[in-house]
Amino acid sequence: MNTIANHIADFLREYVPFNNLTFEELSTIATNIRVINLEINKTLFQIDDSLHDSFYVVASGLINLTVITDAEERILNKCHKGSIFGLRPFFEKNNYIMTARAREESVIYAIPIAVFRPFVANNTEVLNFLLDNFAVNTRNSKSNKNVHSNLISDTVAYSGQQSEMQYFQSLSYNNSPVIVTTATIVKDVAQLMAEARTTSAIISANNLPIGIVTDKDMSSKIATGQFAITVPVKSVMVSPVITVLENVSLAEAQLLMLKNNVTHLCVTTDGSDNSEVKGVISEHDLVVAQANNPGVLLKEIKHSHTALDLKLIRTRLADLIQMSIQKNIPLTHVSNIASEINFAIIKRAVEITLLKIGSAPARFAWLSIGSQGRKEQLLPTDQDSILIFEDVEPEKYREVKDYFLNLGEKTTLILQEVGYELCPNGHMASNRLWCKSLTDWTKQYNNWINTPGENNNDLSSIFFDYEIVYGEQKIEDTINEIIFKNVTNNTLFFDFLGNDALRKNAPLTFFKKFNVEEEGPYKDKFDIKTRALMPLIDGARLFTLSHNIKGINNTYIRFKQLAITLPKYAEIFLECAEAFLVLSKFRALEGLKNDNSGQYINLDELSKTDKEKLKNALAPMKELEDLIKDTFQLTQFS
Repeated sequence: MNTIANHIADFLREYVPFNNLTFEELSTIATNIRVINLEINKTLFQIDDSLHDSFYVVASGLINLTVITDAEERILNKCHKGSIFGLRPFFEKNNYIMTARAREESVIYAIPIAVFRPFVANNTEVLNFLLDNFAVNTRNSKSNKNVHSNLISDTVAYSGQQSEMQYFQSLSYNNSPVIVTTATIVKDVAQLMAEARTTSAIISANNLPIGIVTDKDMSSKIATGQFAITVPVKSVMVSPVITVLENVSLAEAQLLMLKNNVTHLCVTTDGSDNSEVKGVISEHDLVVAQANNPGVLLKEIKHSHTALDLKLIRTRLADLIQMSIQKNIPLTHVSNIASEINFAIIKRAVEITLLKIGSAPARFAWLSIGSQGRKEQLLPTDQDSILIFEDVEPEKYREVKDYFLNLGEKTTLILQEVGYELCPNGHMASNRLWCKSLTDWTKQYNNWINTPGENNNDLSSIFFDYEIVYGEQKIEDTINEIIFKNVTNNTLFFDFLGNDALRKNAPLTFFKKFNVEEEGPYKDKFDIKTRALMPLIDGARLFTLSHNIKGINNTYIRFKQLAITLPKYAEIFLECAEAFLVLSKFRALEGLKNDNSGQYINLDELSKTDKEKLKNALAPMKELEDLIKDTFQLTQFS
């Protein structure tokens, strides 16, 4: 191997996934690598360019990946030394959907996909790396046990957790495939494929798939004269056929095609070639499926004009959430995606109303509160919101407030049509109590915090879990400042919040049995929301407010941050974080099964293992309760 190739191999072995290859394998790759020198602002590829035959690694310099969003160029990611990008040719056939441009003078290694593909197919670690990082942006580092390298994929045009949807995005496929026997002649198979307008035919024996023939086989083996058009299809078929279950995800299907170097997958009853054929997934199906990724859903939301349009999108989101739960996708990823889409739907509902009633007479902010504000709303529970408008002249106040009440009422009705039920407690922007000026909201929060319990029956802790959905960010920032200024060293307020957190009934009895409902429509069921999730939610909120932790509303992330802020109690907080995820999943599964909020768990339908898992998730709550009592010097009866 020459000196340059040796130098490249040494460089690659420092980064994942190349560190999983032997030096001999790296030497083979390095020998075929093309070195590209890019001057500043030079473009390697751009949107709509035909795909290259290579993917790229940054040897030195900086490459910006950009996309076009709302007619503006936006930086999706910055690729530093060791970053991998330009992987689209691995997974797709259509053109690039982003631009790669040198931000400074750079050296790039172009690795031919044909050379690298066998190492992906034959090395589990490399394949798993691609699967784990498929369309996900992570921070770059030299390889070690704890940090992944930077893999900047341009398989989707949306960064962050949206791309996680690839893992559980379902596929539509041809469920009426052409199925023939081994004796059928090629000419007849071609005729059947043409009539069915499909690119493949499954060859079966005893109703089981034993092979496949595709349009590619027809062109490479028949059109070239290698085989006569009158030979039995058995002569040209590819065997065995790669089989999958019908719920295979987009990412899984793409990687199976990559690993096996095929363009079609056969769907069977049990996912093996020992069961009946149900359909065929083609590369084209994967391209079509891209239309259901979160980015496309967000684009469709932006162009929606009616509640029905939004309802259809919300239904598609529910399907994706359900499939993610079934595929054991990390709940944190699913929540992030669901929250983004939920927020986009609410924002669009506000915009649709504004188009109907005319421009707002003052700047304002629409805030989601409660589970939506915490970005924990996986199921279609009720809507919670507040509206804050900027201060106006006293003589205009009533007119302006009436406008925003109208905005709140019409928007909440749209959201009700979409599938978000009205809040039974009236915590909505359509309520006169929760739609008011910034000054009035300032007074409201001052009263809640400084005189808790005094004529404050309307105080609900969900008003301290909020996230702006539409409007002026400065208004939300002002509310943040008011809250954290008032809560600092406010013993009275934390005494009130702490006792409120301790007031929830224990999830387990003295004898470690589930504390179930004793009467009413949910008799003998376990209230997982009130008895299990709310104490964790209340505890996380209490500690983050008392330790001045700003900008974090999500319960799981609050506990994670608390573990960093208060290392002495890190173990308790981390156990609470994991417990919250486990309990949230139980609730989501119950809700998806019964098409409701999942609040009441039917314990009789749980397996013994699941009951133990549920009971174990409740264990950290006693430690959290004791920590609250100790930290804030409370008793449950104070």
